[in-house]
Amino acid sequence: MSDRILYENPLCTRYASREMQENFGDRKRFRLWRKLWIALAESERELGLAITQEQIDELKAHSDDIDFEKADEYERTVRHDVMAHVKAFGDAAPAAKGIIHLGATSCFVDCNSELIIMRDGLDILLRKLVNVMDALKKFALQYKDVPTLGFTHLQPAQLTTVGKRASLWLQDLMLDYESLLTLFSRFRLRGVKGTTGTQASFLDLFDGDEWKVKELEKRVLGKIGYERVYSVTGQTYPRKFDYNVLCVLSQIAQSAYKFSNDIRLLQSMKEIEEPFETSQIGSSAMAYKRNPMRCERMGSLCRYMLSLPMNSAVTASTQWLERTLDDSANRRIVNAQAFLTVDAILNLYLNVADGLVVREKVIESHLRAELPFMATENILMECVKAGGDRQQLHERLRVLSQEAGAKVKEEGAENDLLDRIRGDEMFSAVSDRLDEIVDAKKFIGRAPKQTEEFITKEIQPILERHKNLLGAKGSVNI
Repeated sequence: MSDRILYENPLCTRYASREMQENFGDRKRFRLWRKLWIALAESERELGLAITQEQIDELKAHSDDIDFEKADEYERTVRHDVMAHVKAFGDAAPAAKGIIHLGATSCFVDCNSELIIMRDGLDILLRKLVNVMDALKKFALQYKDVPTLGFTHLQPAQLTTVGKRASLWLQDLMLDYESLLTLFSRFRLRGVKGTTGTQASFLDLFDGDEWKVKELEKRVLGKIGYERVYSVTGQTYPRKFDYNVLCVLSQIAQSAYKFSNDIRLLQSMKEIEEPFETSQIGSSAMAYKRNPMRCERMGSLCRYMLSLPMNSAVTASTQWLERTLDDSANRRIVNAQAFLTVDAILNLYLNVADGLVVREKVIESHLRAELPFMATENILMECVKAGGDRQQLHERLRVLSQEAGAKVKEEGAENDLLDRIRGDEMFSAVSDRLDEIVDAKKFIGRAPKQTEEFITKEIQPILERHKNLLGAKGSVNI
């Protein structure tokens, strides 16, 4: 239990899931180190080095019982985290003490474990991403036929539908999903490369037998469940990979930011609202308020995530020659926080997307205020079909529209353009059909079909591919 004296990272105390925190936690990281050391020793024994099965068995027997306090004590003395854990592992398995980390450099455990942790983190985010996509798919289909004002420049434009607008949010996430797949397809471990990536230490251990050096790397990777490896490295795996990862996480944040801003705008119009709990307080002063706190929090976290790729870009571009250690402290912070941030963003996104409230009567009210102006061309064409003079009709519509617009803007009155048209003899040919002519559903084009087709063609195959991941719910921790 925290004593509230020391600073604690809000990503851990308020926002990110326990699952993602555990993924980047010390227990997982240092267990991976031991797993890698065991795989290395076991493979070296198989290829003829003087390592006994008893030593391997002793290492395996102590793969999980890590004495963190002893490791911390060693690190305070040797100022080296990997060697501190080599010593702590050796204390737990004294018979194998002399063969732990044989031929390896620190980055054998550090880089390979970091890559595995990020790969597992991407799996967590993938699951959450497809669940958000599933929630938006359901929402889009439910409201695909509900007309709403479209906006360009934040000014009323041609109509769209509530579901079609949701398909735009969904398409952004589809593009992020494709970027994630690209990351997965290019994923590699650092492998077993030695101090500067030349494998010189292992070549020496195997008396110059290059086949055994290559076989060692292959076997170690197989024992920890991977196949692909960077063909060449310096001391570390290419730091550009971190940048690539953070760029994809940034893309997810960009999509979530767009969604959160759209919902905030729509909530200000009272058209669509994020979930609001019975006992939730919107404002400490204004008791009536229903502030969009979830979407505001999403936007805040997204803004932080958008700033992080630049940090990784600097790290990747300042790796001197085969490696410099000024990346270490930085990456301990940046990589983990990027994953924790996007994890928190997707938790919120899923919670909001799963509980959106659509106020259809408010949407209809806004349509009534704007649609008559948009329908004037349709009214004009129907009157021309009935034998009217196009130029005269156009001028009369212009005058009536300006009169109605003045009432709205100067007096705050409702839009009475249709009543003005209905009472004007020049439009008598269509006066009894005005409601039919200005039916909102005649102004939404192919929006419903576009939504259906997009989901059937693009989204449903993704959800079907990952149906075993569906069913998650988003949560708001605090």
